Amino acid sequence: MGTPERIAAVAEKVLATRDQGNSVVVVVSAMSGETNRLLALADEITDKPVPREIDVLLSTGEQVTIALLSMALEKRGCAARSYTGGQVHIRTDSVHNKARIREIEDKRLHADLAAGRVVVVAGFQGVDEEGNITTLGRGGSDTTAVALAAALKADECQIYTDVDGVYTTDPRVVPEARRLDRITFEEMLEMASLGSKVLQIRSVGFAGRYNVPLRVLSSFEEGEGTLITYEDEEMEQALISGIAFNRDEAKLTILGVPDTPGVAYQLLGPVADANIEVDMIVQNIAPDGATTDFTFTVHRNEYNRALEILTQTANELGAREVSGDDKIVKVSLVGVGMRSHAGIASTMFKTLAQEGVNIRMISTSEIKISVVVDEKYLELAVRSLHDAFDLAQPPKI
Repeated sequence: MGTPERIAAVAEKVLATRDQGNSVVVVVSAMSGETNRLLALADEITDKPVPREIDVLLSTGEQVTIALLSMALEKRGCAARSYTGGQVHIRTDSVHNKARIREIEDKRLHADLAAGRVVVVAGFQGVDEEGNITTLGRGGSDTTAVALAAALKADECQIYTDVDGVYTTDPRVVPEARRLDRITFEEMLEMASLGSKVLQIRSVGFAGRYNVPLRVLSSFEEGEGTLITYEDEEMEQALISGIAFNRDEAKLTILGVPDTPGVAYQLLGPVADANIEVDMIVQNIAPDGATTDFTFTVHRNEYNRALEILTQTANELGAREVSGDDKIVKVSLVGVGMRSHAGIASTMFKTLAQEGVNIRMISTSEIKISVVVDEKYLELAVRSLHDAFDLAQPPKI
Protein backbone atom coordinates (compact mmCIF):
# COMPACT_ATOMS: atom_id res chain seq x y z
CA MET A 1 0.00 0.00 0.00
CA GLY A 2 3.02 2.27 -0.41
CA THR A 3 1.89 4.24 -3.47
CA PRO A 4 -1.27 4.91 -5.51
CA GLU A 5 0.08 2.41 -8.05
CA ARG A 6 0.40 -0.26 -5.37
CA ILE A 7 -3.12 0.49 -4.13
CA ALA A 8 -4.39 0.02 -7.70
CA ALA A 9 -2.57 -3.32 -7.87
CA VAL A 10 -4.20 -4.40 -4.59
CA ALA A 11 -7.59 -3.47 -6.03
CA GLU A 12 -6.92 -5.75 -9.01
CA LYS A 13 -6.03 -8.64 -6.69
CA VAL A 14 -9.23 -8.08 -4.72
CA LEU A 15 -11.30 -8.06 -7.92
CA ALA A 16 -9.68 -11.29 -9.12
CA THR A 17 -10.51 -12.98 -5.81
CA ARG A 18 -14.09 -11.73 -5.84
CA ASP A 19 -14.55 -12.82 -9.46
CA GLN A 20 -13.76 -16.38 -8.33
CA GLY A 21 -17.01 -16.27 -6.37
CA ASN A 22 -15.61 -15.27 -3.00
CA SER A 23 -16.94 -12.72 -0.52
CA VAL A 24 -13.98 -10.55 0.42
CA VAL A 25 -12.97 -8.52 3.45
CA VAL A 26 -9.72 -6.59 3.05
CA VAL A 27 -7.64 -5.38 5.99
CA VAL A 28 -5.05 -2.74 5.15
CA SER A 29 -2.08 -1.09 6.79
CA ALA A 30 -0.94 2.50 6.45
CA MET A 31 1.09 3.55 3.43
CA SER A 32 4.76 2.61 3.61
CA GLY A 33 6.65 4.90 5.99
CA GLU A 34 3.53 6.68 7.21
CA THR A 35 3.67 5.35 10.78
CA ASN A 36 7.28 6.47 11.13
CA ARG A 37 6.39 9.87 9.69
CA LEU A 38 3.61 10.34 12.22
CA LEU A 39 5.86 9.27 15.10
CA ALA A 40 8.49 11.75 13.93
CA LEU A 41 5.87 14.52 14.02
CA ALA A 42 5.00 13.55 17.60
CA ASP A 43 8.69 13.65 18.55
CA GLU A 44 8.92 17.21 17.23
CA ILE A 45 6.14 18.23 19.60
CA THR A 46 7.21 16.38 22.76
CA ASP A 47 9.66 13.73 23.89
CA LYS A 48 6.99 12.19 26.16
CA PRO A 49 3.74 11.98 24.20
CA VAL A 50 0.64 10.70 26.02
CA PRO A 51 0.01 7.09 24.83
CA ARG A 52 -3.69 7.82 24.19
CA GLU A 53 -2.82 10.66 21.80
CA ILE A 54 -0.22 8.51 20.02
CA ASP A 55 -3.00 6.04 19.25
CA VAL A 56 -5.25 8.83 17.94
CA LEU A 57 -2.38 10.01 15.73
CA LEU A 58 -1.23 6.65 14.38
CA SER A 59 -4.74 5.43 13.59
CA THR A 60 -5.05 8.10 10.91
CA GLY A 61 -2.58 6.26 8.65
CA GLU A 62 -4.97 3.39 7.97
CA GLN A 63 -7.91 5.74 7.53
CA VAL A 64 -6.17 7.10 4.43
CA THR A 65 -5.56 3.69 2.85
CA ILE A 66 -9.05 2.27 3.46
CA ALA A 67 -10.57 5.26 1.70
CA LEU A 68 -8.14 5.13 -1.22
CA LEU A 69 -8.57 1.39 -1.75
CA SER A 70 -12.36 1.71 -1.61
CA MET A 71 -12.14 4.46 -4.23
CA ALA A 72 -9.95 2.25 -6.42
CA LEU A 73 -12.48 -0.58 -6.20
CA GLU A 74 -15.45 1.67 -6.94
CA LYS A 75 -13.62 3.05 -9.97
CA ARG A 76 -13.40 -0.54 -11.27
CA GLY A 77 -17.12 -1.11 -10.84
CA CYS A 78 -16.83 -2.98 -7.55
CA ALA A 79 -19.09 -1.85 -4.70
CA ALA A 80 -16.93 -1.25 -1.63
CA ARG A 81 -17.25 0.29 1.79
CA SER A 82 -14.47 1.34 4.15
CA TYR A 83 -14.52 1.18 7.95
CA THR A 84 -12.19 2.19 10.75
CA GLY A 85 -11.66 -0.28 13.57
CA GLY A 86 -14.15 1.60 15.73
CA GLN A 87 -16.82 1.60 13.04
CA VAL A 88 -16.83 -2.20 12.83
CA HIS A 89 -16.72 -2.39 16.63
CA ILE A 90 -13.35 -4.05 17.12
CA ARG A 91 -13.38 -3.87 20.91
CA THR A 92 -10.05 -3.93 22.74
CA ASP A 93 -8.71 -3.49 26.23
CA SER A 94 -7.41 -0.06 27.23
CA VAL A 95 -3.67 -0.69 26.97
CA HIS A 96 -2.69 2.05 24.55
CA ASN A 97 -0.06 1.32 21.88
CA LYS A 98 -0.36 -2.48 22.31
CA ALA A 99 -4.02 -3.23 22.96
CA ARG A 100 -5.54 -6.70 22.70
CA ILE A 101 -8.75 -7.51 20.87
CA ARG A 102 -11.60 -8.66 23.11
CA GLU A 103 -14.51 -8.98 20.69
CA ILE A 104 -15.73 -8.09 17.22
CA GLU A 105 -19.31 -7.30 16.27
CA ASP A 106 -19.69 -8.81 12.80
CA LYS A 107 -23.30 -7.83 12.05
CA ARG A 108 -22.39 -4.86 9.86
CA LEU A 109 -19.76 -6.87 7.98
CA HIS A 110 -22.20 -9.67 7.17
CA ALA A 111 -24.78 -7.15 5.94
CA ASP A 112 -22.30 -5.56 3.54
CA LEU A 113 -21.07 -8.91 2.25
CA ALA A 114 -24.67 -10.06 1.71
CA ALA A 115 -25.24 -6.89 -0.32
CA GLY A 116 -22.32 -7.80 -2.59
CA ARG A 117 -19.88 -5.23 -1.28
CA VAL A 118 -16.18 -5.66 -0.63
CA VAL A 119 -15.49 -4.52 2.93
CA VAL A 120 -12.25 -2.62 3.55
CA VAL A 121 -11.23 -2.40 7.21
CA ALA A 122 -8.45 -0.40 8.84
CA GLY A 123 -5.99 -2.75 10.47
CA PHE A 124 -3.95 -2.14 13.61
CA GLN A 125 -6.72 -0.36 15.53
CA GLY A 126 -9.87 -0.65 17.62
CA VAL A 127 -11.70 1.10 20.43
CA ASP A 128 -11.95 0.36 24.13
CA GLU A 129 -15.14 0.28 26.20
CA GLU A 130 -15.02 4.04 26.69
CA GLY A 131 -14.70 4.72 22.96
CA ASN A 132 -11.01 5.63 23.07
CA ILE A 133 -9.05 4.75 19.92
CA THR A 134 -6.45 2.06 20.59
CA THR A 135 -3.74 0.49 18.46
CA LEU A 136 -2.48 -3.09 18.52
CA GLY A 137 1.24 -2.47 18.18
CA ARG A 138 3.53 -2.85 15.18
CA GLY A 139 2.27 -5.48 12.76
CA GLY A 140 -1.19 -5.23 14.28
CA SER A 141 -2.90 -5.32 10.89
CA ASP A 142 -2.08 -9.04 10.68
CA THR A 143 -3.83 -9.54 14.00
CA THR A 144 -6.85 -7.56 12.82
CA ALA A 145 -7.09 -9.67 9.67
CA VAL A 146 -6.95 -12.99 11.50
CA ALA A 147 -9.39 -11.83 14.18
CA LEU A 148 -11.89 -10.77 11.50
CA ALA A 149 -11.38 -14.07 9.66
CA ALA A 150 -12.13 -15.93 12.88
CA ALA A 151 -15.22 -13.83 13.61
CA LEU A 152 -16.53 -14.35 10.07
CA LYS A 153 -15.51 -18.04 9.96
CA ALA A 154 -13.59 -17.38 6.76
CA ASP A 155 -12.30 -20.20 4.57
CA GLU A 156 -8.80 -18.71 4.55
CA CYS A 157 -6.95 -15.62 5.70
CA GLN A 158 -4.34 -14.45 3.19
CA ILE A 159 -1.57 -12.17 4.44
CA TYR A 160 0.20 -10.24 1.68
CA THR A 161 3.70 -9.10 2.62
CA ASP A 162 7.00 -8.16 0.99
CA VAL A 163 8.09 -11.82 0.96
CA ASP A 164 6.55 -14.75 -0.91
CA GLY A 165 6.20 -17.05 2.08
CA VAL A 166 7.90 -18.43 5.16
CA TYR A 167 11.51 -19.53 4.65
CA THR A 168 13.75 -21.93 6.51
CA THR A 169 15.58 -18.80 7.68
CA ASP A 170 16.15 -15.23 6.52
CA PRO A 171 17.41 -15.37 2.90
CA ARG A 172 19.39 -12.20 3.53
CA VAL A 173 21.57 -14.20 5.91
CA VAL A 174 21.44 -17.55 4.08
CA PRO A 175 20.84 -17.11 0.32
CA GLU A 176 20.13 -20.85 0.02
CA ALA A 177 17.16 -20.62 2.40
CA ARG A 178 14.13 -22.48 1.05
CA ARG A 179 10.49 -21.39 1.01
CA LEU A 180 8.25 -23.77 2.94
CA ASP A 181 5.05 -24.97 1.28
CA ARG A 182 3.43 -25.64 4.65
CA ILE A 183 4.20 -25.11 8.30
CA THR A 184 2.20 -25.84 11.43
CA PHE A 185 0.66 -23.18 13.67
CA GLU A 186 2.90 -24.45 16.46
CA GLU A 187 6.06 -24.00 14.43
CA MET A 188 5.03 -20.59 13.09
CA LEU A 189 4.11 -19.44 16.59
CA GLU A 190 7.55 -20.42 17.84
CA MET A 191 9.31 -18.79 14.88
CA ALA A 192 7.32 -15.57 15.28
CA SER A 193 8.07 -15.45 19.01
CA LEU A 194 11.75 -16.16 18.38
CA GLY A 195 12.40 -13.35 15.94
CA SER A 196 10.90 -14.25 12.56
CA LYS A 197 9.41 -10.99 11.24
CA VAL A 198 7.07 -12.52 8.63
CA LEU A 199 3.99 -12.47 10.89
CA GLN A 200 3.11 -10.88 14.20
CA ILE A 201 2.95 -13.52 16.93
CA ARG A 202 -0.56 -12.54 18.05
CA SER A 203 -1.91 -13.09 14.54
CA VAL A 204 -0.53 -16.63 14.51
CA GLY A 205 -1.94 -17.27 17.97
CA PHE A 206 -5.38 -16.10 16.87
CA ALA A 207 -5.23 -18.28 13.76
CA GLY A 208 -4.26 -21.37 15.73
CA ARG A 209 -6.83 -20.77 18.47
CA TYR A 210 -9.72 -20.41 16.04
CA ASN A 211 -8.37 -22.78 13.37
CA VAL A 212 -8.17 -20.14 10.63
CA PRO A 213 -6.01 -21.41 7.74
CA LEU A 214 -3.41 -18.72 7.20
CA ARG A 215 -1.51 -18.20 3.93
CA VAL A 216 1.49 -15.89 3.53
CA LEU A 217 1.77 -14.46 -0.01
CA SER A 218 3.82 -11.86 -1.83
CA SER A 219 2.28 -8.50 -2.66
CA PHE A 220 4.60 -8.20 -5.66
CA GLU A 221 4.59 -11.57 -7.43
CA GLU A 222 2.30 -14.51 -8.01
CA GLY A 223 2.78 -17.80 -6.15
CA GLU A 224 1.27 -20.27 -3.70
CA GLY A 225 3.06 -18.82 -0.69
CA THR A 226 3.17 -20.77 2.58
CA LEU A 227 0.10 -22.31 4.19
CA ILE A 228 0.04 -22.27 8.00
CA THR A 229 -2.29 -24.91 9.33
CA TYR A 230 -2.67 -27.72 11.83
CA GLU A 231 -0.28 -30.66 11.67
CA ASP A 232 -1.65 -33.64 9.76
CA GLU A 233 -0.40 -37.07 8.77
CA GLU A 234 0.29 -36.04 5.18
CA MET A 235 2.73 -33.31 6.15
CA GLU A 236 6.37 -34.19 5.61
CA GLN A 237 8.02 -34.41 9.00
CA ALA A 238 11.32 -32.58 8.70
CA LEU A 239 13.59 -32.71 11.72
CA ILE A 240 13.87 -28.93 11.63
CA SER A 241 11.49 -26.61 9.78
CA GLY A 242 13.43 -23.41 10.26
CA ILE A 243 15.96 -21.30 12.09
CA ALA A 244 14.75 -18.10 13.72
CA PHE A 245 16.94 -15.43 15.24
CA ASN A 246 16.45 -12.25 17.19
CA ARG A 247 18.93 -9.39 17.21
CA ASP A 248 16.94 -7.42 19.79
CA GLU A 249 18.13 -9.28 22.89
CA ALA A 250 19.87 -8.07 26.02
CA LYS A 251 20.99 -10.08 29.04
CA LEU A 252 21.01 -9.11 32.74
CA THR A 253 22.68 -11.02 35.55
CA ILE A 254 22.47 -10.63 39.33
CA LEU A 255 25.01 -12.53 41.43
CA GLY A 256 24.99 -13.54 45.07
CA VAL A 257 21.30 -13.16 45.84
CA PRO A 258 20.23 -14.76 49.13
CA ASP A 259 18.59 -18.07 48.19
CA THR A 260 15.27 -17.77 49.97
CA PRO A 261 11.73 -18.76 48.95
CA GLY A 262 10.22 -16.18 46.62
CA VAL A 263 13.53 -14.71 45.48
CA ALA A 264 12.61 -15.19 41.80
CA TYR A 265 9.47 -13.13 42.31
CA GLN A 266 11.39 -10.48 44.23
CA LEU A 267 13.74 -10.12 41.26
CA LEU A 268 11.29 -10.32 38.38
CA GLY A 269 8.22 -8.80 40.03
CA PRO A 270 9.47 -5.19 39.74
CA VAL A 271 10.51 -5.86 36.13
CA ALA A 272 7.04 -7.17 35.30
CA ASP A 273 5.42 -4.23 37.11
CA ALA A 274 7.29 -1.95 34.71
CA ASN A 275 5.63 -3.83 31.82
CA ILE A 276 8.98 -5.27 30.67
CA GLU A 277 8.70 -8.73 29.15
CA VAL A 278 11.25 -11.31 30.28
CA ASP A 279 12.28 -14.05 27.86
CA MET A 280 14.91 -16.67 28.80
CA ILE A 281 15.68 -17.32 32.47
CA VAL A 282 18.57 -19.25 34.05
CA GLN A 283 19.10 -19.72 37.79
CA ASN A 284 22.14 -21.32 39.41
CA ILE A 285 22.64 -22.16 43.09
CA ALA A 286 26.08 -21.17 44.40
CA PRO A 287 28.35 -23.86 45.93
CA ASP A 288 27.72 -22.54 49.43
CA GLY A 289 23.99 -23.24 48.99
CA ALA A 290 23.12 -19.91 50.59
CA THR A 291 23.06 -17.69 47.51
CA THR A 292 21.87 -17.94 43.93
CA ASP A 293 22.80 -16.34 40.60
CA PHE A 294 20.02 -15.25 38.27
CA THR A 295 20.23 -14.40 34.55
CA PHE A 296 17.41 -13.35 32.23
CA THR A 297 16.94 -11.67 28.86
CA VAL A 298 14.76 -8.74 27.81
CA HIS A 299 14.19 -6.79 24.62
CA ARG A 300 17.18 -4.58 23.87
CA ASN A 301 15.02 -1.45 23.95
CA GLU A 302 14.13 -2.26 27.57
CA TYR A 303 17.71 -2.99 28.63
CA ASN A 304 18.60 0.27 30.37
CA ARG A 305 15.29 0.47 32.22
CA ALA A 306 15.51 -3.18 33.31
CA LEU A 307 19.13 -2.70 34.44
CA GLU A 308 18.11 0.30 36.55
CA ILE A 309 15.28 -1.66 38.18
CA LEU A 310 17.48 -4.70 38.81
CA THR A 311 20.24 -2.58 40.36
CA GLN A 312 17.77 -1.06 42.79
CA THR A 313 16.37 -4.52 43.62
CA ALA A 314 19.90 -5.86 44.15
CA ASN A 315 20.62 -3.14 46.70
CA GLU A 316 17.42 -3.98 48.56
CA LEU A 317 18.22 -7.72 48.63
CA GLY A 318 21.91 -7.36 49.42
CA ALA A 319 23.09 -9.03 46.21
CA ARG A 320 26.79 -9.07 45.38
CA GLU A 321 26.81 -7.78 41.80
CA VAL A 322 24.65 -6.77 38.82
CA SER A 323 25.87 -6.87 35.23
CA GLY A 324 24.40 -6.73 31.76
CA ASP A 325 25.17 -7.23 28.08
CA ASP A 326 23.22 -5.75 25.17
CA LYS A 327 25.46 -7.23 22.46
CA ILE A 328 23.90 -10.68 22.34
CA VAL A 329 21.47 -12.47 19.99
CA LYS A 330 19.21 -15.49 20.19
CA VAL A 331 19.34 -18.28 17.59
CA SER A 332 16.65 -20.97 17.60
CA LEU A 333 15.94 -24.26 15.85
CA VAL A 334 12.21 -24.96 15.35
CA GLY A 335 10.49 -28.14 14.18
CA VAL A 336 7.71 -30.52 15.19
CA GLY A 337 10.07 -33.33 14.15
CA MET A 338 11.96 -32.79 17.41
CA ARG A 339 9.23 -34.70 19.20
CA SER A 340 10.25 -37.96 17.60
CA HIS A 341 13.96 -37.52 16.88
CA ALA A 342 16.86 -37.52 19.34
CA GLY A 343 20.24 -35.89 18.94
CA ILE A 344 19.15 -32.52 17.59
CA ALA A 345 20.53 -30.56 20.55
CA SER A 346 23.87 -32.36 20.41
CA THR A 347 24.17 -31.69 16.66
CA MET A 348 23.41 -28.03 17.26
CA PHE A 349 25.95 -27.68 20.06
CA LYS A 350 28.62 -29.62 18.15
CA THR A 351 28.12 -27.45 15.05
CA LEU A 352 28.49 -24.22 17.00
CA ALA A 353 31.53 -25.55 18.88
CA GLN A 354 33.26 -26.44 15.60
CA GLU A 355 32.76 -22.84 14.46
CA GLY A 356 34.13 -21.43 17.73
CA VAL A 357 30.76 -20.00 18.79
CA ASN A 358 30.39 -19.92 22.57
CA ILE A 359 26.89 -20.53 23.96
CA ARG A 360 25.91 -18.15 26.76
CA MET A 361 22.39 -19.45 27.57
CA ILE A 362 20.19 -22.37 26.49
CA SER A 363 16.41 -22.75 26.49
CA THR A 364 14.29 -25.60 25.14
CA SER A 365 10.69 -26.60 24.56
CA GLU A 366 9.07 -29.58 22.89
CA ILE A 367 9.66 -28.20 19.39
CA LYS A 368 12.48 -25.66 19.73
CA ILE A 369 15.98 -25.14 21.06
CA SER A 370 17.26 -21.60 21.61
CA VAL A 371 20.77 -20.42 22.41
CA VAL A 372 22.14 -17.00 23.24
CA VAL A 373 25.46 -16.13 21.60
CA ASP A 374 27.55 -13.01 21.09
CA GLU A 375 26.10 -10.70 18.46
CA LYS A 376 29.19 -10.93 16.24
CA TYR A 377 28.56 -14.66 15.71
CA LEU A 378 24.94 -14.39 14.52
CA GLU A 379 25.37 -14.94 10.79
CA LEU A 380 28.04 -17.59 11.25
CA ALA A 381 25.81 -19.51 13.66
CA VAL A 382 22.75 -19.36 11.40
CA ARG A 383 24.63 -20.37 8.25
CA SER A 384 26.45 -23.25 9.90
CA LEU A 385 23.24 -24.63 11.46
CA HIS A 386 21.35 -24.28 8.16
CA ASP A 387 24.06 -26.40 6.52
CA ALA A 388 24.29 -28.89 9.38
CA PHE A 389 20.58 -29.72 9.15
CA ASP A 390 20.55 -29.57 5.33
CA LEU A 391 17.64 -27.12 5.28
CA ALA A 392 18.28 -26.00 1.70
CA GLN A 393 16.90 -29.37 0.55
CA PRO A 394 13.23 -30.45 0.79
CA PRO A 395 12.64 -33.15 3.43
CA LYS A 396 12.69 -36.71 2.20
CA ILE A 397 9.35 -38.50 2.22
